[in-house]
Amino acid sequence: MRTCLFPGTFDPITLGHTDIIHRGLELFDRLVIGIGVNSSKTPMFALEERMSWIREMYKDDPRVEVASYSGLTVDFCRQLNARFILRGIRYVSDFEYEKAIADVNRTVAPEIETIFLTTVPQYSSIASTLVRDIYKYGGDVTPFLPQAVLEGIKRLKQ
Repeated sequence: MRTCLFPGTFDPITLGHTDIIHRGLELFDRLVIGIGVNSSKTPMFALEERMSWIREMYKDDPRVEVASYSGLTVDFCRQLNARFILRGIRYVSDFEYEKAIADVNRTVAPEIETIFLTTVPQYSSIASTLVRDIYKYGGDVTPFLPQAVLEGIKRLKQ
């Protein structure tokens, strides 16, 4: 079974992320969406909310799992028996950053391969950071987020 980890903070998960997930499902038998807990970052949305949104989105697809982790991504891959890490690339600057991480990961864990997928052009400008700013200042985030997230943040506002 080809197991892949798609790591990130997913704060929140966007249509750009889901594009990578859907395309990754064509390549792997099992895709674990791993929400990394980073002590130096304070997320806008609680971990439980982010996990709930993702579970709702993929509740009908047994190939998709969601889990949280802290520590090294490669160590979490080993726990999952995942031989692949999936990363989305929007711009050349993303590639440079992601390649540096992939090179370090390959040195630490040569058995784990990083796979890069470029986003489709319509999602290349979507970044969780921008979406959070739009949301924070009362803008319309509808064009950027999956329905489960839109419903979730609507409930949060109530």
